[in-house]
Amino acid sequence: MTGTREHDIIRVFVEMSNELVDGYDVVDLLSDLTTNCATLLDVASAGLLLADGRGVLHVAAASSERTQHLETFQLQREEGPCLDCYHSGEPVIVPAVAEEAERWPQFSRRAESMGFASVHAIPMRLRDNVLGALGLFGDRPGQLNDDDLDLAQAMAHVASVALVNEKSASDLSTVNAQLEHALVSRVALEQAKGIIANISGLDMQDAFTVLRRYARDHGHKLTDVSTQLVNRELDGDRVLAHARRASILG
Repeated sequence: MTGTREHDIIRVFVEMSNELVDGYDVVDLLSDLTTNCATLLDVASAGLLLADGRGVLHVAAASSERTQHLETFQLQREEGPCLDCYHSGEPVIVPAVAEEAERWPQFSRRAESMGFASVHAIPMRLRDNVLGALGLFGDRPGQLNDDDLDLAQAMAHVASVALVNEKSASDLSTVNAQLEHALVSRVALEQAKGIIANISGLDMQDAFTVLRRYARDHGHKLTDVSTQLVNRELDGDRVLAHARRASILG
């Protein structure tokens, strides 16, 4: 492990632990989880599926729009490594997507067409409760080494604790309520991204960057900013103007 990568790993865990102590926005935290996985691990991108109270999976976060589309495709077709990971509660390692056409015919074709060649699915769980699955998508074939897999699982564990704190981990109704809140918050974020994209011509990834920058610079939760935008309590042009002042837009 290089000194720079070790420093980045320490920074990520320090930031996550500080958020748990100081209060956090669950949507922001889960988005950070996927972004940090894509940055720290030998993968191109990451996506997160979470289950609601009925056990139905939803896309909760993704480090890129490409990943979000593939995660959504898995849910629509009801096949893929992340679904298998959730149902088994065990990691699903796919070093070569091209070799899994018989196992997941629709997923394999779509993943390859989108440029993904490998997938590692990591369960998110607390005790016996499987909360979802973290998907790590690579642009080339190959298996992550043990250190990277351990790091991915560790980050997933921290995010799981953030979703459901230790005192309520054994209370299924509380677990479900907190997961439902996370998923509803994600819906608000997607709607807010769409609003920003529609009025600005930005793609959805840049729209997310604009929203996050506004929230962080004003000391607000990303969920609150998204909800205010959707409810027309916050003007989208104001958010875009801030992005221009912050020099993240041309």
